[in-house]
Amino acid sequence: MSKDLRGQADWLAGEGYMAVAPDLFRGRSPAVGMISAVRQVMAGHGRVFDDIDATSAWLKAHAECTGTAGVIGYCMGGGLALLVASGHGFGACSVNYGTARKKAYGAGFLRGTCPIVGSFGGKDKALRGAAARLESALASLGVDHDVKEYPDAGHAFLNNHEAAGDPAPMFFKVIGRLAPGTASAGYHEGSARDARARIVAFFDTHLEH
Repeated sequence: MSKDLRGQADWLAGEGYMAVAPDLFRGRSPAVGMISAVRQVMAGHGRVFDDIDATSAWLKAHAECTGTAGVIGYCMGGGLALLVASGHGFGACSVNYGTARKKAYGAGFLRGTCPIVGSFGGKDKALRGAAARLESALASLGVDHDVKEYPDAGHAFLNNHEAAGDPAPMFFKVIGRLAPGTASAGYHEGSARDARARIVAFFDTHLEH
């Protein structure tokens, strides 16, 4: 559980939401957990999906919850968010440079999805064209959405590990091998500020809090 991830939860809590960040790598080293989770994302099933469903159920049953839940993710987590946006009972989904199979960005896969707000970096070579595919798919399905690509940002532009005090993450080395074009990416303040404002506005529209 990185300090940046905890910071993302604190940001949403500061906006008035109950925010839960499940440890999807529990019981495993970061490298092993990452590789295992990426494999599950590509397969579309596994323990990480069970953990997301369990976390959502716990949250909705909490006395302070309205009974409506959203899901948000970054990189691999963004791919997971996209994969559970339909059929898992979420009211809204925030996909941030989500690493997933190409078909996950298609209308066939996204049929029945909840509303989606998506943020991507124009310099992210690993996800070239992903924003346009997501926009086209959601528009064709008539799903409420807000998808934006930031021309000056690369991959992981919402994750500020350095400022959060995280050690140089093994995460980037692993992802750099699995998804070429992401290893040199990093935080971009202007794009991140705008994306956070869009996410909160979208959640405010679709989730009660």
